[in-house]
Amino acid sequence: MTVILDATAIHKSYGTLHVLRGVDLRVVRGECHCIIGPSGSGKSTLLRCLNLLEPIQDGRILFEGRDIAAATRREAPGIRERIGMVFQNFELFQHLSALDNVALAPVRVRGEAKARARERAAALLAKVHLPDKLDSFPDELSGGQQQRVAIARALAMDPALMLYDEPTSALDPETVGEVLQVMQELAEEGMTSIVVTHEMGFARRAADHVVFMDEGKVVHAAPPEEFFAPDTPLPDRLARFLGRIAH
Repeated sequence: MTVILDATAIHKSYGTLHVLRGVDLRVVRGECHCIIGPSGSGKSTLLRCLNLLEPIQDGRILFEGRDIAAATRREAPGIRERIGMVFQNFELFQHLSALDNVALAPVRVRGEAKARARERAAALLAKVHLPDKLDSFPDELSGGQQQRVAIARALAMDPALMLYDEPTSALDPETVGEVLQVMQELAEEGMTSIVVTHEMGFARRAADHVVFMDEGKVVHAAPPEEFFAPDTPLPDRLARFLGRIAH
């Protein structure tokens, strides 16, 4: 069991607002961790810190054995190549086709031959169940299809870790399932991932560990069969949260 990410005592503030208050998160290669919790609990901020999009004030982030929290601005892009990020709102280039959205980074960042990058992009779009959308532009795709293009784009850089920041929150209910299916398939294939989500069904099915955050802290973490077991004693704050979303 190889630990790919070991975040310890992470603190993050915006001025006087203390968003992360000593967060610990340890992820073994091949695991899927689902992070749940109320809005404002620090979930998305944690992902942005892990991907070096936000600096931390204190703590340590070991990724593949290296303390990336100490990385310089010049080093950060190379680290991000190893950490794929899927955002809530797709962030696709509107003037590029699905195929070119996926192929762009390998060509621009790695210098991969365009023909090879486009071949791999086509294979990745097939992997996310969009083999017939290679030439479609984002405004010709549903929200769920756009998010699957975004997943393929992240996979194109061969990341060691995938981060998903509430990837279904901006989607029509009819398209949520198709995105979650792709994410679950990737998890079952062994893609290491951290998923901030409100989809409890996905957390039950796909997660190796479920993490509950509140007020910038990890309140409870356990495998899903223990986390969601009806007879498991839970912290009061988590019990109230699960009680509300169950109704």
